[in-house]
Amino acid sequence: MRSARDMPAGRDMPLGREMPFGREDTDKPKFEINPHMNNPTNQSFPSEPLYVPQSPLVRLGRSLLASLKAAPKRTAARVASATKRAASRVKDFFVSFAEGDATTKASYLVMGLGHLRRGQVARGLIYLTAQLLFILYTTLFGGRYLAMFFENLFTGGNVGRTETHVSDIWDEELGEFVKIAGDNSFHIVLYGILSVFVILFFVLTYLRSVKESYALEQSAIIGRRPDGLRRDIALLRDSKFHITLLSLPLLGLFVFTVIPLVTMILIAFTSYDANHEVPEHLFQWVGFQNFGDMLSGGSSLGATFRRVLTWTLTWAFFSTFTNYFVGMLLALLINKKGIRLKKLYRTLFVATIAVPQFVSLLILSKMLDTGGGTLGSGGGIITQLIENLFGYHLQFGLDILTTRIGIILVNLWIGVPYSMLLCSGILMNIPEDLYESARIDRTGPVRRFFKITLPYMLFVTGPYLITQFIGNLNNFNVIYLLSGGGPGDLSLYTDGAKGTDLLITWLYKLSLGADRNYKLASVIGIFVFLISAILSLVVYNRSSAVKGEEHFQ
Repeated sequence: MRSARDMPAGRDMPLGREMPFGREDTDKPKFEINPHMNNPTNQSFPSEPLYVPQSPLVRLGRSLLASLKAAPKRTAARVASATKRAASRVKDFFVSFAEGDATTKASYLVMGLGHLRRGQVARGLIYLTAQLLFILYTTLFGGRYLAMFFENLFTGGNVGRTETHVSDIWDEELGEFVKIAGDNSFHIVLYGILSVFVILFFVLTYLRSVKESYALEQSAIIGRRPDGLRRDIALLRDSKFHITLLSLPLLGLFVFTVIPLVTMILIAFTSYDANHEVPEHLFQWVGFQNFGDMLSGGSSLGATFRRVLTWTLTWAFFSTFTNYFVGMLLALLINKKGIRLKKLYRTLFVATIAVPQFVSLLILSKMLDTGGGTLGSGGGIITQLIENLFGYHLQFGLDILTTRIGIILVNLWIGVPYSMLLCSGILMNIPEDLYESARIDRTGPVRRFFKITLPYMLFVTGPYLITQFIGNLNNFNVIYLLSGGGPGDLSLYTDGAKGTDLLITWLYKLSLGADRNYKLASVIGIFVFLISAILSLVVYNRSSAVKGEEHFQ
């Protein structure tokens, strides 16, 4: 009887026969069949089809393209699901009112009334207090700001009604006419957003109150006794302890992160700058005008934005991967068998980390000082050393390209110790059996690096590389302390930007510079957030650390 290995190619495997060892489909590499393979004579294919390996960049590009194509369907599905849940809750809201008794119906007007009538006094008082506080907040404070916030939001116009102006009343002590304060546009945006969130929170609390009131009615019908205050406290200390722990941090996150973030986003849709400084003046809602100016192809502002964005991405790429691969190379050299004084080398690198980064950057900026900018005009130690050795006066801070290269090299000097220590720890955990098997197969060191070391390192450090890339997109210290964003070129850069500015340093200059262009700074902040969020989510979800986790367990 012939074995499965002797079966001709192209025929099915006989029933009851197992696939020969090593021939399972799951063991085949993830390659793509060559679509251009010719078979003009209609001969049977060989038992092993021809495969063409896919480049990792090609796989990543196709994965990203597939994600973008699937995004509309996923978004539509989520919207449909959310709409269905909302419709179900609205239906339950009206059903509860229609089927509830008089107490339940009354609780639709007075929060907590159903709880008070059915024995949950503490919870009923909490709901009633929340309703009274909401009414007081809306009538005495929030309602006014909310009205002015929405007054011209969709039609365009002033954020506020009256500007600060000088009256006809003379102040003898100050020797000037009295100023009458008008509306503060920034406060209107800030407190208007706060009022919107307060209303949303109250609506959720109100719906929960109504739902609980109807549930108490149903429990009373079947003779079930409602839970009291002690029971609620016991639950907060046991099964609902996460609510007890997270309530205060979530409140702080909401007040100090969410509200300022939303306010910053809305400032991008206004004309807030030095000419509309509050509280002296009102700024206006301008819609997407600031975004149009920033992305315009024919304006100087649009050209400046594209140049700064290009340099920001270039800087993030080189600063991330030069540090990573040079650090890995140093770790490989130090961990190599036969190298002596390994502990000393690691200690020296750790000692460099102990020096504060801003100190190192300020010292290096002085060492790279160009003096008068010409030969013999002096300068920092590094500038004079290069001039004495090569007869070239360093143009750091004077030439844009030279300054950019110098910044990347300085960042390499500062960041390599971190990468070296990280890679050194990971290299010591790679199973030695993998290298031993490769040596038995007479695999060279270069092939061992690309087939064993590098894939393992990329798998473990994938999330680290993503965080480093995003951190370098917003690396304010290195750029600002070394070059201050310069040198500038008025023919290429406008609105305060210079040749080595990142988006984050340009945002800083727009916010605190002479122009105080808060609207454009907010637009840049939104773009920085979008770039960081998209790269983080998409690249991480497509990385081997997520998709190939089972292979390294």
